[in-house]
Amino acid sequence: MELELIILFIMLLIFALSVFLFKLPSGIALGVSATIGAILGGHYFPIRHLIEGSFGYLDAILIIATAMIFMKVVEATGALGTINYWIIKHFYKVPILLIIFMSFFIMLPGMLTGLSSACILTTGALVAPALLAMNVPRTVVGAFIAITAVYGMIAPPINIPIMIIGGGVDMPYIGFEKPLMLSTFTLAIITSIYFRIGYVKKINLQDVLSQISEPLYNKHGIKLFFPIIIVIILMVGPRVIPEYIPDIGAPLIFLIGALAGFGSGEKFNFFKLSRTGIIDALPIMIILIGVGMFVQIMTLTGVRGFIATSALKLSPALLYVGIAILMPLFGSAYAASSVLGVPLVYVFLGKNEIIVASALSLIAGIGDLMPPPMLLCVFAAQIVKEQNHFLILRKSIPMIILTLIIGILMIIFAREINQLI
Repeated sequence: MELELIILFIMLLIFALSVFLFKLPSGIALGVSATIGAILGGHYFPIRHLIEGSFGYLDAILIIATAMIFMKVVEATGALGTINYWIIKHFYKVPILLIIFMSFFIMLPGMLTGLSSACILTTGALVAPALLAMNVPRTVVGAFIAITAVYGMIAPPINIPIMIIGGGVDMPYIGFEKPLMLSTFTLAIITSIYFRIGYVKKINLQDVLSQISEPLYNKHGIKLFFPIIIVIILMVGPRVIPEYIPDIGAPLIFLIGALAGFGSGEKFNFFKLSRTGIIDALPIMIILIGVGMFVQIMTLTGVRGFIATSALKLSPALLYVGIAILMPLFGSAYAASSVLGVPLVYVFLGKNEIIVASALSLIAGIGDLMPPPMLLCVFAAQIVKEQNHFLILRKSIPMIILTLIIGILMIIFAREINQLI
């Protein structure tokens, strides 16, 4: 048996035991398994590589931290609640459009933070009471929020799984907007149609509006949306008019947007919201530190190259089936992207790497729904007050299967999709 295979197996075993038996956080479990993998590879305790790996995704960590602060500020000012109210009031007569715009609204925090959990804890929590007031079953509401949160995490402009993959293969985070928008927004629309036809029947506007917060636009005017407008301008401007608006980086953009919240809407305690936002994002940031260590040691011991060369020996059909099954089973989009996503990009070098990485991130994103952690299902169950979060997963299965199929098709037809867009 190859030494690299033994090291990989033991690293994954240590990770699984650390999470499921010793109940360690995923980020710490990844760091422990990386350390043991380095020792098995004959590198003893390579402190330099572990520290270097822990800083491998510093950009993504800073984006997550500042974006969560921004989302907390926008929520506290009343801007998100107002948008939610407007969507329902203006589109309730056309339920299919209402559900589609609801799905886009749920996706918004994930698009800006790269966190699926942010979608559920902010906009998902705002939308859930309205959907429940439409007599949609709790498990269905939870499934709709959870699967849409996955699409929000994968949609541009911020996609952390691709940043992880790109960091492992030295691929800049440029040119991913179109393939990510094509896949995630198409899936969000299909998901909305599926849940609308199956579960949303008659909408009583007064019953729905009574379950959500009142709009604050009349109280604060257009300035209520200044933080969002500023962030959009600073993100889009460098791509449209770079001679006038420089690219100052996502972390600084989100901090400026958060500070613009002062005086734009309801009053808030900036330091308290910042602390809450960092606490909410801390588990994900720790995972990214562990992922960086794991990837660094995989490279150091030759495990990453072993995975790539082994995958090349598989038949295409078996390889695609393996990707669709194994990546989600990691239970985390970030772990799957680091362990399998990075070497798989090398496997598909003959295709368009941007499309391939986009597809792999989409498939990896499903991991946030899968057991045993089932992070999104647990959060969604809490929002809709459903005790059995496995029922949330069961209602999500049709869209999970469709998402995996779309992801595999994107890899197969990567060249054709690139020519199309």
